[in-house]
Amino acid sequence: MLDILRGRGVNGANGEKVGLGSIRRPVVGLALGGGAARGFAHIGILRTLLANGIVPDVVVGTSIGAAVGGAYAADRLDALEEWARSLQGMRNILGYLDIRLNGSGLIGGEKLATRLEESVGQTLIEDLPMKFASVATEVRTGHEIWLTRGRLVEAMRASYALPGIFSPVLVGDRWLVDGALVNPVPVSAARALGAEIVIAVNLSSDIFTHSTTIYSHGAMPSPLPPEADETPAKRRFPRFFSPEKTVKREFFGTAGRPGISSVMVDAFNIMQDRITRARLAGDPPDLLITPRVGQFGWFDFHRAEDLIAHGVRAAERALDSIQETIEVLAPEGAPKRSE
Repeated sequence: MLDILRGRGVNGANGEKVGLGSIRRPVVGLALGGGAARGFAHIGILRTLLANGIVPDVVVGTSIGAAVGGAYAADRLDALEEWARSLQGMRNILGYLDIRLNGSGLIGGEKLATRLEESVGQTLIEDLPMKFASVATEVRTGHEIWLTRGRLVEAMRASYALPGIFSPVLVGDRWLVDGALVNPVPVSAARALGAEIVIAVNLSSDIFTHSTTIYSHGAMPSPLPPEADETPAKRRFPRFFSPEKTVKREFFGTAGRPGISSVMVDAFNIMQDRITRARLAGDPPDLLITPRVGQFGWFDFHRAEDLIAHGVRAAERALDSIQETIEVLAPEGAPKRSE
């Protein structure tokens, strides 16, 4: 069966004859979900699937899933993993945040885009050796946009452009933002591109349990405020005032007070969790991989090694089920594992 998954001695993904008459392996699609830094787990999942002969013919991704999936489709997964493992400490992360004090996002995204372009260059999606789609959302209409042609780096940027954090990306005549607003785990896109068996990866399965409703809640009575000092202290400013440092402090927050990023990300997490549950219930994949990465924050890019390891473990737990599913759902006439 492993040879069947690898495609040795059988037809390719498009049905061309390779060796055993009309027998071909099923077209396997991989749908990679969004989740910012948690998406580094996708690297470990891909490594494990490939090492066990499970090679996807169709790759679709949302947000960080589009970035990792696109790097794999362009044969640049090694470069992406090397870069991810090099992000040691928040100082490295901050170096990629080109903070803006105006515009439609706190982060312009040019530094990250430059790094992506160094990796994938001017690669066009239509020139990739496999079918690929990056999912994004159109700002004004809410349309779900599947980017299946054009520059790969633009498709990646558009898919991870978290509203309010990253500026929208103009692709063609549409302003696009994060695809997780409409399709966090794009199973439907994989099927539409011809996948007969879809393996999906949900990065948010363990962030929330079964949320409930708090029926009665309110603030406790506050004690009377202390009397104001008649001689208020002079306001002191740092010797060297840096607007960028101030914005970054407000962005990440301080002890006891959430920053802009944490409030937006928590809100986005809640929304994405609800949308993911609804979409997967309506169009479930044939196999769902759920790495346990809920304890990682959206900006924990410096923890790539741990995230990749979690992806490896999640894929290893699913290997038997994946191989059994491919065997059971293989097109009629394909040989079974015992053969």
